[in-house]
Amino acid sequence: MHGTPHIVSDVMTHTVAAVGPHATVKEIVRLMRDWRVSALPVIEGESRVVGVVSEADLLPKEEFRDAPADRITLSDRPDARVKADGVTAGELMTSPALTVHANAPLAEAARIMARAKVKRLPVVDDIGLLEGIVNRGDLLKVFLRRDEEIADEVRREVVSYLFPGPASAVRVRVDDGVVTLGGRIRDTLLVPVAARLIRAVEGVVDVRFDLTRRAATVSRP
Repeated sequence: MHGTPHIVSDVMTHTVAAVGPHATVKEIVRLMRDWRVSALPVIEGESRVVGVVSEADLLPKEEFRDAPADRITLSDRPDARVKADGVTAGELMTSPALTVHANAPLAEAARIMARAKVKRLPVVDDIGLLEGIVNRGDLLKVFLRRDEEIADEVRREVVSYLFPGPASAVRVRVDDGVVTLGGRIRDTLLVPVAARLIRAVEGVVDVRFDLTRRAATVSRP
């Protein structure tokens, strides 16, 4: 029913900084600085993503740097201790990497980021090769969609479907992404359905209603 939603490839960054498993700590930090990123995909072979190395993976090196060896045991945050001893991307990275496919809906990427509490995801093709990277800011680009464009889609894909009839029966107004439906409708039970469908339109911030019930027309013999 709705127009084709945006997918990850529509908003992702195609040029990506990445490192191989044998990249050293200095190389990783230098690349993060130069590209102004906090995480890098780790790739091998034909750009297959095998992990992600982030600032969080590097911090244990500083955390344990001055700690006396006899006071550190593997039972004390073992993962952090192992990372503190790592010297290459392959030893430091988080693996397997959380990734998303280029043709995935933006909502899927947002769910993965929210559940894993990460800021970005490597974007891969069907066989796991790196195609780009998508971050939280990229996913928010849909909210820059023009109000007129949103209104047109709501009229075409929601109003004409749920409330067919004279064009003036239901009015659509969009202000900074907030959609307001006004006018008269015959079946108020359709309002929750309309709200759900309108919220599914990309760029919609909220939905409001200024509708009144229209009395049914009785045919007389």
